[in-house]
Amino acid sequence: MSPPARAEPDRGAVTVEAAIALGALTLVFGLVLAGVVAVAGQIRCTDAAREAARLVARGDRPLAARAVAEIMSGARLRVEVTGDAVTVDVTAEPLGGLLPGLHLHGHAYALLEPGVPDAPG
Repeated sequence: MSPPARAEPDRGAVTVEAAIALGALTLVFGLVLAGVVAVAGQIRCTDAAREAARLVARGDRPLAARAVAEIMSGARLRVEVTGDAVTVDVTAEPLGGLLPGLHLHGHAYALLEPGVPDAPG
C-alpha cells in the first residue's frame, strides 16, 4: 500500500492570517491613539477656558483671546459677562478636524475682580 498523497490546500493560510492580524492590530492602535489625542485635546480645551475666564475676570479680554489661541490653536472663544460673573466657552476640533464628528468643549466660570467693569470690551 502506498502512502496517501499530500494535499496542500492550506498553503499560504498562515500568511493571510498574519496579514489580517496585523491589519486588526493597526486599526486598534489607531483607535487608541485617536482616543489619547482626543483626551489630551479636551484637557487643553478646558485649560484654555479656565485661563481665559481668569484673564477676563481680571479685565484683560484681549490677552484671554491670545492665551486661548496659544493653548489650543484653532479654538473658538465665547465670553459672556452677566453682572459680576464671567462664563467662557472654548470649542475646537482635535487635530484640525482629522477626527470627524468629534468636537471638544471647555467651559469655565469666574467672578469679576473688584474694580473691573462688567461691560464687554
